[in-house]
Amino acid sequence: MFVKKLLVLVASAAGAFAISKQIRDKKAENQLWAEATDSPRS
Repeated sequence: MFVKKLLVLVASAAGAFAISKQIRDKKAENQLWAEATDSPRS
Protein backbone atom coordinates (compact mmCIF):
# COMPACT_ATOMS: atom_id res chain seq x y z
CA MET A 1 0.00 0.00 0.00
CA PHE A 2 2.77 2.46 0.96
CA VAL A 3 4.78 1.61 -2.17
CA LYS A 4 1.75 2.27 -4.38
CA LYS A 5 1.22 5.70 -2.79
CA LEU A 6 4.91 6.48 -3.19
CA LEU A 7 4.82 5.54 -6.88
CA VAL A 8 1.77 7.75 -7.44
CA LEU A 9 3.53 10.62 -5.69
CA VAL A 10 6.69 10.18 -7.77
CA ALA A 11 4.69 9.96 -10.99
CA SER A 12 2.76 13.12 -10.09
CA ALA A 13 5.96 14.99 -9.31
CA ALA A 14 7.53 13.87 -12.59
CA GLY A 15 4.45 14.99 -14.51
CA ALA A 16 4.41 18.38 -12.82
CA PHE A 17 8.11 18.83 -13.56
CA ALA A 18 7.62 17.94 -17.22
CA ILE A 19 4.71 20.36 -17.59
CA SER A 20 6.60 23.21 -15.90
CA LYS A 21 9.61 22.55 -18.16
CA GLN A 22 7.36 22.69 -21.23
CA ILE A 23 5.93 26.02 -20.08
CA ARG A 24 9.41 27.48 -19.46
CA ASP A 25 10.63 26.27 -22.85
CA LYS A 26 7.61 27.74 -24.63
CA LYS A 27 8.07 31.11 -22.88
CA ALA A 28 11.75 31.17 -23.89
CA GLU A 29 10.86 30.33 -27.49
CA ASN A 30 8.19 33.05 -27.59
CA GLN A 31 10.67 35.57 -26.20
CA LEU A 32 13.22 34.64 -28.87
CA TRP A 33 10.61 35.03 -31.60
CA ALA A 34 9.56 38.41 -30.19
CA GLU A 35 13.18 39.60 -30.25
CA ALA A 36 13.78 38.24 -33.75
CA THR A 37 10.65 39.78 -35.24
CA ASP A 38 10.74 43.07 -33.34
CA SER A 39 11.10 46.15 -35.52
CA PRO A 40 14.60 47.66 -35.33
CA ARG A 41 15.00 50.54 -32.93
CA SER A 42 16.88 53.64 -34.02
